[in-house]
Amino acid sequence: MKAYLELMRAGNCAMAAFAGLIGVLIAYNILSSASPYVSLSLFDTSLIFAVVFLVTGAGNGLNDYFDIEIDKVNKPSRPIPSGKISLKSALYFSLLLFITGIALAFLVNPLCGIIALFNSIVLILYAQSLKRTPFFGNASVGYLTGSTFLFGGAVFGMSGLQALLVLFFLATLATIAREIVKDVEDIEGDKKDGARTLPILVGAKKASYVAAAFGFTAMLASPVPYMQSILNEKYLFVVGIADIFFLVAVYQILGKKDAARSSKMFKFAMLFALISFIVGA
Repeated sequence: MKAYLELMRAGNCAMAAFAGLIGVLIAYNILSSASPYVSLSLFDTSLIFAVVFLVTGAGNGLNDYFDIEIDKVNKPSRPIPSGKISLKSALYFSLLLFITGIALAFLVNPLCGIIALFNSIVLILYAQSLKRTPFFGNASVGYLTGSTFLFGGAVFGMSGLQALLVLFFLATLATIAREIVKDVEDIEGDKKDGARTLPILVGAKKASYVAAAFGFTAMLASPVPYMQSILNEKYLFVVGIADIFFLVAVYQILGKKDAARSSKMFKFAMLFALISFIVGA
């Protein structure tokens, strides 16, 4: 069982599932303030956590399935190349997680089911081919990260989903920026692997400007949830800290040309952005 949890990257799954819960709570706060008839179901909330955990784990497992040859060299201790889990078992296990996650999502409501199904398709396409294509791989990860908030809001139907659209866009923009920076950092290794990432296609300098543009856009749009009365003053204070990290990240990639340092700063910025969503709810 330990090997399968390692294949899923259980810690990563838990973080994604937690983001889904944040989406539920923020959507509830927004909708309940407008109507006293909105209720929060503990059962549905638990299902949201389980679905995100399972579907994320399925995507991670499928990534390892398709990356077996790369992992034999770069990550030989991973469950598949180390022989802890066979290639066929990893595939069947990932498919089982996808099916279970989608089925549980439809138990919540049809909208959650459709989102879980669509995200599963995106994860499969990403693992199979999208991650090696310029920009589309970055955009896929950005969408999947942002959609965890949408999925949480969807527990309340379309009204909950619409309430969290701005958080979805902010998370998507920030994630795309960091993913491009990570590709700049990994450009030499990706060239050897035959990948066609954005930095390989247009060059590290141009790709860095694209990443900076997405980062700046996320930063400039960060006050919008407060301006729309979605989040409170506490959000504004903490997201200000996140914006400082975004500025440092952009400076590191454009001014210092230090992709590794920039990636870390983007990670800190996204962490504080997540905290700002929590405290501002």
